[in-house]
Amino acid sequence: REVPFDVGIIDLGLPKMSGMELIKALRDEGKKFPVLILTARSSWQDKVEGLKQGADDYLVKPFHVEELLARVNALLRRAAGWSKPTLECGPVALDLAAQTVSVNGANVDLTSYEYKVLEYLMMHAGELVSKADLTEHIYQQDFDRDSNVLEVFIGRLRKKLDPDGELKPIETVRGRGYRFAIPRTEG
Repeated sequence: REVPFDVGIIDLGLPKMSGMELIKALRDEGKKFPVLILTARSSWQDKVEGLKQGADDYLVKPFHVEELLARVNALLRRAAGWSKPTLECGPVALDLAAQTVSVNGANVDLTSYEYKVLEYLMMHAGELVSKADLTEHIYQQDFDRDSNVLEVFIGRLRKKLDPDGELKPIETVRGRGYRFAIPRTEG
């Protein structure tokens, strides 16, 4: 009995056949579900070959779980014919493709770090996000990870998203982290 897949996540280093061979075999059989290659191989040649064999995306280890989930969700949206890459929480809209933010339709200018902080908080709207998790998300390299810098970003975001103090989108949970308080808007 064959089980239909919504998406395939395939490592290139499989024990009995290579991931490339598996992808090619699936495509040769007419399987159309999206495939993401998840591997430690990072050369451009491997990426090109994987995409040529029929993969739809390629993610190199190590990776952040949030990035994997975002890529899988993007593949699922495309497969379903919907590609609106926007997170909406009430009046706050974050366009993932353009990396822009608006509140009630008015654009809000953010630095790249402010954007990363807001994106992570909105992806986890309603959830408590620890300072450690947020810091890990915004800093790719191992440079100064002063938590005071994170507090500055949060303060700036509050002022930019809510200059009148009426919306209150970001809550501080003392000693534990932050929460994006506006629930995600579905659809």
